[in-house]
Amino acid sequence: MVSEHPAPFVPEWLVAPDDANDLAPLVWPESASRTGDGVLAIGGVPATELAARFGTPLYVIDEDGVRARAREVLAAFRSAAEAHGSRARVYYASKAMITTEIVRWVREEGLAVDVASGGELEIALAAGADPFHIGLHGNNKLPSELERAIEVGVGSIVIDSEIELERIVGIARRRGVTQRVLLRVNTGVHAETHDFLATAHEDQKFGFPLARAEDLVARIREHSELEFMGLHCHIGSQIFGASGFAESAERLVEVHARLLEGGPVPVMNLGGGFGIAYTRVDDPTPIADLAAGIVEAVAGVCVARGIPLPNLAFEPGRTIIGRAGVTLYEVGTTKAVRVDDEHERLYVSVDGGMSDNARTALYGAQYSARIASRVSSAGPVVSRVVGRHCESGDIVVDHEHLPGDVAPGDLLAVPATGAYCYSLSSNYNAVPRPPVVAVSGGSARAIVRRETIADLLARDLGVHPNEVAE
Repeated sequence: MVSEHPAPFVPEWLVAPDDANDLAPLVWPESASRTGDGVLAIGGVPATELAARFGTPLYVIDEDGVRARAREVLAAFRSAAEAHGSRARVYYASKAMITTEIVRWVREEGLAVDVASGGELEIALAAGADPFHIGLHGNNKLPSELERAIEVGVGSIVIDSEIELERIVGIARRRGVTQRVLLRVNTGVHAETHDFLATAHEDQKFGFPLARAEDLVARIREHSELEFMGLHCHIGSQIFGASGFAESAERLVEVHARLLEGGPVPVMNLGGGFGIAYTRVDDPTPIADLAAGIVEAVAGVCVARGIPLPNLAFEPGRTIIGRAGVTLYEVGTTKAVRVDDEHERLYVSVDGGMSDNARTALYGAQYSARIASRVSSAGPVVSRVVGRHCESGDIVVDHEHLPGDVAPGDLLAVPATGAYCYSLSSNYNAVPRPPVVAVSGGSARAIVRRETIADLLARDLGVHPNEVAE
């Protein structure tokens, strides 16, 4: 039998729940609940109905949850800025998850859209987004992507290299337009997060050292084809608390004040990276408190320097979409694996894995899981949810307590998968990507269809030798 007692391989934060069927607050969508017969429901739709209709694995997105969070975040930053006589714009960081439907949701709730590739740009445009309310990011924007962005009239491009600066000038000059730009800088503030998620330290691919900002802005201002809007900084992802943002903003304001001597600097973009709860022990900062703390810190530094508070911009992604997502799987096999002389761990294999959620393998991310098709009276046991791929690192949920009777055929739900799961999905082992289904008010609809083996073969020129590769 799998041990139910604490073991040395179990992290301290993983405490056995009194009820292995419970749904931890802040981790699951607000609409998540158990029906009378114990089935998990999201947006009023039972998981068993979703699985029967759309199959598994399945990305489920609570549309009402996304919309409500978008409104909440926008209101929080607008209110915080207005309290100090400024304005705030919120961009949805579409890299977290983008489909045309999701773009429509966030645009209808008042958010602009941040894109980081030509593909994301085209999805946003296909959704009907006003190009003026789109911002383009990226450390290596392709010349064709810059051409397209300037052609359609995106509202801003974040400059990430001197080469890119010259490319933008050349395209804008040839097209006879003026392009609004920001300058990506690194403040040297290190986010308390995974090294690959911290983006403001010096030895990484994004942006310029803050010490170079004045010279680069002078170069930007030399070109009539460019309109300088301000500085942009992003300190990392999955960050709790406002202290890192406040420290970064203080350093930005120092340079911002000097830049004002040479001309207007209407915007300061502080990026995103606001954290969410993935497990019951995570304690994300309420967005209203986070917004108030960040804006108050910036305003205080501006007052001390005797300059007006600029308009502020923010780029949340995970905090808009993350909690609204749940991935459904079907359990295929289970087996108890002895870890030491006294303890075993229950391995629960599901029909998805690192191809639909790469974050555990990439970042050591922690997730939660619950049986979705029923409730169980069995006691909780230390479990690991693993995928079907030919990799020992194919782990979906590294540490969890599941009912000891979890068995083949059970539906398993992993919450907080709205951000960076669909976006990072792959066809590893030639596994087709899952569909995306939106739920709202007791109804469900597919917004991205399931891939098929035929889709994979359609691009293979060994199968279609008469097609021309482009």
